[in-house]
Amino acid sequence: MVKPIVFACRQVIAKPAEEICAEIADTARWSEFNGYGILPGIASAAYETRADGMVGSRIRVRNRDGSGHVEEIYAWEAGQQVAMKLYEFTPPLSRLADYFTEEWAFAADPRGTLVTRRFQMFARRPLTRLPLWGISQLFRRAVARHLAEMAAAANGR
Repeated sequence: MVKPIVFACRQVIAKPAEEICAEIADTARWSEFNGYGILPGIASAAYETRADGMVGSRIRVRNRDGSGHVEEIYAWEAGQQVAMKLYEFTPPLSRLADYFTEEWAFAADPRGTLVTRRFQMFARRPLTRLPLWGISQLFRRAVARHLAEMAAAANGR
């Protein structure tokens, strides 16, 4: 197995963690993820399956460049943690990666909630790890910008 590429982004958001989780569950909000550089943003997201308690829910994502993937929720404790597996990538990402994981963690902060988004990106083969690492650099910037935009919106800016 190829060692995953791992990164995390953190941001304080001036709202309760439960409210942030409600926004994650609202797929109409997913198009607010704008990508970064050549990394596309999300055009649309819709539930294929929405499970009671959220665990097992599958969300089909279409990106602005026509590519897509599925996100399946495997952990959901509103206000504490949310975790998803991203897979069924369309080309060209399907040639580079098997799947990603995204874990959201929430901690109380005097200014609101400290949100941490941690990603693991699993390359398909050792040779695809280097180009996937390049993509991870853009992805990290996109996630950091998305968290900053969430924080700015919570502050009414």
